Amino acid sequence: MAKILVVEDEEHVRDVLRQMLEQAGHRVRTATDGEEAVRVWRLWRPDLTVTDILMPNKGGLVLIKEIREMSPTAPILAISGGGRTGKLNFLSTARTFPGVLTLRKPFSRKDFLRAVDQALSGNGAD
Repeated sequence: MAKILVVEDEEHVRDVLRQMLEQAGHRVRTATDGEEAVRVWRLWRPDLTVTDILMPNKGGLVLIKEIREMSPTAPILAISGGGRTGKLNFLSTARTFPGVLTLRKPFSRKDFLRAVDQALSGNGAD
């Protein structure tokens, strides 16, 4: 199956996502923020990056921009439960990058795995 990098600052959420993906047969590495994710991404070159948007040190939008600079077509699934500060909707902003799918937290296992499959197959957005 696929190599998937999960970037999530909340340990419990990160562990649950990792477990769901491993149970589906994927190989998974994790990172706690965008800075760590860039290091892992460069060394491991995942087939898909699943990233939270709101994280300390380097958030998901900056991470997406940096991944796009390294690989314009790398599949990315952006997830967020907050998503709004003032008039800015972070998931909407994430969708402006080519090839980025989004999923709003909370989501079900079924919806998450469907979004992962969709991102890996390169089929559309949301």
